[in-house]
Amino acid sequence: MAYVVTPPCDGCKYTDCVVVCPCDCFREGDRMLYIDPESCVDCDACRSECPVEAIFYEDEVPDQWRSSIELNAQQAAVCPPITEKQEPLA
Repeated sequence: MAYVVTPPCDGCKYTDCVVVCPCDCFREGDRMLYIDPESCVDCDACRSECPVEAIFYEDEVPDQWRSSIELNAQQAAVCPPITEKQEPLA
C-alpha cells in the first residue's frame, strides 16, 4: 500500500509534503503532485503537511477519488522526481 495524492492538489501544487518525505517518492506533474507507490514506505509524514488535505492512505481514499490510485501510479512512471520546496501554483 501507499499514500495517494488526490484532486484537491490539482491547481495548487503545494510542496510542503515533498520536503518531509524520507524516500523521495513525490513526482511533479504540470498541475499537481503524485506519489510513486513503488517508493512510498507508508511513513505518514506527508499527510499532515498538505495544506489542502489531498493526501490519503490508499485504503482511505474517498470513493469519488478512487481513480487517483491508478493515476498516481501512472504519472509516477512518467513525471520527474521533486525533492525541494517550490512556490505553489495558487
